[in-house]
Amino acid sequence: MTRQYIPFPRSEGLSSKQAHADLPDSTFEREMGKEGFFGPATHMYHRHPPTGWTSWQGPLRPRAFDLVKINAAQPSPWDAAEILFNAHVRLRFWRAPAKMDHLARNGDGDELLFIHQGAGDLFCDYGRLPFRAGDYIVLPRSTMWRMECSAPVTALLIEATGSTYQLPDRGMVGKHAVFDPAVLETPKLDEAFRDQANGQEWAVRIKRRNALSTVTYPFNPLDAVGWHGDLSPVKLNVADIRPLMSHRYHLPPSAHTTFVANRFVICTFCPRPFETDPGALKVPFFHNNDDYDEVLFYHAGDFFSRDNIHAGMMTLHPCGFTHGPHPKALGNAFTPKKPATDEYAVMLDTRDALEIGEAASAVEWGDYAYSWKAAPAPAKAAE
Repeated sequence: MTRQYIPFPRSEGLSSKQAHADLPDSTFEREMGKEGFFGPATHMYHRHPPTGWTSWQGPLRPRAFDLVKINAAQPSPWDAAEILFNAHVRLRFWRAPAKMDHLARNGDGDELLFIHQGAGDLFCDYGRLPFRAGDYIVLPRSTMWRMECSAPVTALLIEATGSTYQLPDRGMVGKHAVFDPAVLETPKLDEAFRDQANGQEWAVRIKRRNALSTVTYPFNPLDAVGWHGDLSPVKLNVADIRPLMSHRYHLPPSAHTTFVANRFVICTFCPRPFETDPGALKVPFFHNNDDYDEVLFYHAGDFFSRDNIHAGMMTLHPCGFTHGPHPKALGNAFTPKKPATDEYAVMLDTRDALEIGEAASAVEWGDYAYSWKAAPAPAKAAE
C-alpha cells in the first residue's frame, strides 16, 4: 500500500499563511521539515528564540573549526588534513606545495577541489586548467593530476566516495538559471601542457579504498595529444554563479545547490540583494533539518548570519536540533543595515552523519554552542 503525506496544511493558534513572512507579532518562526526543504514541513511560532539555550551536553552540539590554524603545507593531496567524513563523502583541507612532484589519482570517487586561496595551473590527463581563488574544479574518478601554484594555495578537497558529481535539476527555472553550463571550462591541450610532458621519471600515487599505491613511469604519463567525449574535468568560479532571488520571500538553502552526488549536495552562497518586502525575513530562518548534517565553509566576505566567524572557518550543525541566525543577525531580521549580502560560502549537506577527523578536533572552537547568547564568547581553539 502506498502511503501519502497529508496533501494540505493545517493550522492551529497564531500563525502566518506564508512561510518566512508576516510573522505574528513578537514571535520567532521555526521550520520543521523533511527531505532538505523539499518535503512536507510545519512552521512553528514561538515566544522565545529556538536557539535560546543555556547549556549543551552530549555529542549533538553544533561545532566550529578554525581551519586557518592548520598551518603545515602537505606535499600531496593524500596528506591533506581530514576534517569530516562518512561512507559517502570525505572532506579534507589542503595547503598545497608550490609544485607537486608526483601525480595524484583518486580511485574511490570523483574529487571536487574548491580553491579558497591562491592561483596556478592544474595539469591532468585532459590538459592544462588555470585556476584562481573561488574556483570549483570537478575531477572525474581516476583522473591523473598535479598542481603548480603561482600563489600559495589552500583548498577544500571533497571526495564523492563511490559516486559522481552532477548538476542539479533546475526544474521550472530552466537549465540556464544560477549558472549557464556554457560558463563551465575544460582543460586545454596547449603549449604549456605539451611543455610539461617531459621525459623524466614520474610517480602516480593512487588512492583506492583509502589506501595508497604508487606506480612509477620512466616518462610523464600526462602526454595526451587529443581526446573527445562527454567525461572531463570542469571548472566553475563563484563569480559566475547568479543566485536565485525573490524580493518577497527568503529562499531556502536548497535553492543555492551547485552540485549533487550520492547522499550529499554542495551549495554556494553568493552576494545577493536582501528581500525588499517589509514582511519578509531577510536572514536565514530557524529550522530543524532533520534529514541532513549541515556543513558551512566561510570563504570570503562579511558573514551576516554568524558572529565571531572569519574566512577559513567551518561549522557543523548535525541534524536533530534547531539552529538559525545569531542574535546580532536576528536583530536585522526585517530591517537590514545594508541592501545586500557580501559573502561567499560553500555548504555541504549530507544524508548520513559525519565523523570528525583528528585535524578538525585540534582546531575546534569549543564554545561555539554558546555563540547564540546575546554576548557570545570570543572564538578560540579547543585545548
